[in-house]
Amino acid sequence: MTSPKPLPDSIWQALVRLAEDCQVWLVGGALRDHLLQRTTLDADFAVDGDARRLARRMADEFGADYYDLDRERGSGRVLLDQAGSGAWILDFSVRRGETIEQDLRARDFTVNALGMDLAEPDRLLDPTGGLPDLKAGLLRACSDRAVADDPVRGLRAVRLAVDLGFHIETETLRQVHDAAPALAAASAERIRDEIFRILGGANPASAVRTLDHVGLLDPVLPEVAALRGVLQSPPHAFDAFEHSLAVLENLTRLTAILGPSHDPEAASRMTMAEVSLKLGRFRAGVSDHLNASLTPGRQVRQLLFLAALCHDIGKAQTSSIGEDGRIRFPGHEESAASLIQTRARHLRLSTHETDRLATIVRYHHLPAVLDRAGEVTRRAIYRYFDKTSEAGIDIGLLSLADRLGMDVPPIPQETWKRRMDVARALLEAHFEGDWLNPPRLLHGDELAEILDVEPGPELGRLLATIREAQAAGEVHTRTQAIALARDLRDGSVRPLTSEDEEFPSPEN
Repeated sequence: MTSPKPLPDSIWQALVRLAEDCQVWLVGGALRDHLLQRTTLDADFAVDGDARRLARRMADEFGADYYDLDRERGSGRVLLDQAGSGAWILDFSVRRGETIEQDLRARDFTVNALGMDLAEPDRLLDPTGGLPDLKAGLLRACSDRAVADDPVRGLRAVRLAVDLGFHIETETLRQVHDAAPALAAASAERIRDEIFRILGGANPASAVRTLDHVGLLDPVLPEVAALRGVLQSPPHAFDAFEHSLAVLENLTRLTAILGPSHDPEAASRMTMAEVSLKLGRFRAGVSDHLNASLTPGRQVRQLLFLAALCHDIGKAQTSSIGEDGRIRFPGHEESAASLIQTRARHLRLSTHETDRLATIVRYHHLPAVLDRAGEVTRRAIYRYFDKTSEAGIDIGLLSLADRLGMDVPPIPQETWKRRMDVARALLEAHFEGDWLNPPRLLHGDELAEILDVEPGPELGRLLATIREAQAAGEVHTRTQAIALARDLRDGSVRPLTSEDEEFPSPEN
């Protein structure tokens, strides 16, 4: 062990002090990762006493957020931002069984059935032989009923095997496969949390492929599983399922390159090296955007990866073959957006998360439209962000991974250059373009009085057209705005209509 204490001293000492009336053990993944010298920000505690009360005490001590996880089982969660070590997730649960050894034996996998009494940090509890399995790189269930008793553990087995590079023991793999049908009745929240952990891992595409291989993808993301065998015409080289996994894999590389620090290994390919060269100056902004949360405990990055996996799920129900023999998917963006909204609600995602997912999926084709248009004008960029808002950053990144995922590498350089230029223009406008959010020159009531028009949709269109003209660099002053409004009213200039706000869909 690299250190006798796997947690920051401030957290450890506070726990020891606040748990004066109960016994507390650090258990599971935090110990496992510490022994593997892996960074972790998640810690689970078994409490011989009132676990939720201890969790609330910790939240009060640090001014952190507290959430009930399971009132009946007496478990709670603390989300604690710790300066110097990051945002910790601390889960407290009442000890199961009469002893801590019984509690550990009832857990999922031997490498997670490790425990440490906070009062005795030099003593490691290992009743199931987790340490030898840890050294052997083996994921083994604690009992022959471990996964059957809790089918969500099947998802966890895949996640851990991929993230740790472990081999799933044969009998454990059988348990995972046999428990797949029972996932339909499992807690939606727990399935959601495992899916998001998978998407937040180092190799989500490999994990999704493994889920499919062991029969777990259909029960949790049937819309993605339905893409198997959905053929696509050129330039697509893969069916819709393989394309989605390729997009996920490429997005992993892209976000690694645009992370807080340069990743030379991820940038070793020529196409990725260009990403670093052309988009590297936006690294801080992109990183902050992806690390932000719409709901505590889940990052925008994970939402983007879910959207990437699901961006084409509408193709399974919209596929058609034209007279020219080409396969097309008319309206697949709208279909996919509707499907992802339904799945998001089933997974108990927040309204903000659901809306963000639907926006990314619904408009994931827009950068391709800008690509084909040639010059990316300020007006086009304004309309793009007016429609997508903050999701426009996600869509810009997804478009790069989407285009890479169409071809057997390498992608044609001219094709890649055009798509990169679009992404750079979008990021530049968002992070560096003051013109994208021009100051308001006229309020609605002012314009209504000047033009002698009633408030309503027409006035709204006039204001929207003025604002777009500002962004396009055509209007700079209040006088120019009034002149444009009069021209719009008199008919010498046509105002925006709903058709103007739409982008055409690509062929596929």
